[in-house]
Amino acid sequence: MPVRSLRRADESDQFPGAILDSLSEAVVVVDGGGTIHYANLAAEQFFGVGRARLVSHPLVEFVPEDSPLFSLLEQVLASGGAVAENGVTLSSPRIGNRFCALRLSPIVDSDGLVAVSLTEQSIARSIDRQMSNRSAARSVSALAAMLAHEVKNPLSGIRGAAQLLEQSVPDEERELTNLICEETDRIVALVDRMEAFADGRPIERGPLNIHQVLNHVRRLSANGFGKNVRFIESYDPSLPDVFGDRDQLIQVFLNLVKNACEVPGDGEREIELSTAYKHGLRLAVPGQQARVNLPLVVSVRDNGRGVSDEIRAHLFDAFVTNKPSGTGLGLALVAKIINDHGGAIEYDSEPGRTIFRVMLPLQQPGQSMTANP
Repeated sequence: MPVRSLRRADESDQFPGAILDSLSEAVVVVDGGGTIHYANLAAEQFFGVGRARLVSHPLVEFVPEDSPLFSLLEQVLASGGAVAENGVTLSSPRIGNRFCALRLSPIVDSDGLVAVSLTEQSIARSIDRQMSNRSAARSVSALAAMLAHEVKNPLSGIRGAAQLLEQSVPDEERELTNLICEETDRIVALVDRMEAFADGRPIERGPLNIHQVLNHVRRLSANGFGKNVRFIESYDPSLPDVFGDRDQLIQVFLNLVKNACEVPGDGEREIELSTAYKHGLRLAVPGQQARVNLPLVVSVRDNGRGVSDEIRAHLFDAFVTNKPSGTGLGLALVAKIINDHGGAIEYDSEPGRTIFRVMLPLQQPGQSMTANP
């Protein structure tokens, strides 16, 4: 395709420029030296500058020269064939961090021009994470139901036998029977905590001011485990009501704030609670066939050392924790509650900045106050 027809949609032909401008993918055309010859509207949005600032400028002004994009460009120019690569991170002060799929194709009869398509995969990655979180929540629910049924009854028998044995053993050996009772009680308490995952009762949901929930969580935290933490609140006052269960959402954000407070950090500890209205993912609400938008975003940001690499991929799984005294059930329960609300949760973490984002639905007209998880 000649460069002339790319730069402008001419009324006498098939409007190739207008067609490219209608695509959601960012498309730029570059030559062998990396100079940009064309950019569509999506490319303007991707790079955050106008088309006039892109065309005739080197691509290296917008993407670092050590980026995989340039090695793929060299491969296309050398082979004359198209290449594609998924999961490429493009990073620069201008565009930030972009997780992308790249498609590069040589343009026929164009003297070495290459069309480069850049598609952000952040939404796809969020969906993958959410599906993993839902799978983890279902696994924990099944495990909790099994533990409640198969473990608690034998434990009661063990404790009763230890109490009877305690009456007939010498005083110096009662320490062992006391140890049996204490450990049995500890296991029962753990199973009781896990029974929350197997609770099949309907969720009592209704219109809810999420800022009242967050204010309650902040007060509880500031007077308990977060006494030495500075809290920042950045709320959108025009946010509509969330469709949710107040007590369960308090539990969600209390767990997230507690985790943020307990993450090791350097200097003054800081936690920011923020809300925003954005067009989010579209996911199925449990118990309903309709897919709903999740525009209500609640974020919990801390300035700790971040999530360790060894647990990143399984952060929302049960019994995954890097706390010496942790049970690994807090985030698993968070994932289950958000799943039951038809929402999504994701996180980004690096040293000095970890942020959890909870995306929730708003109430739809005629929506029932009770929903089965």
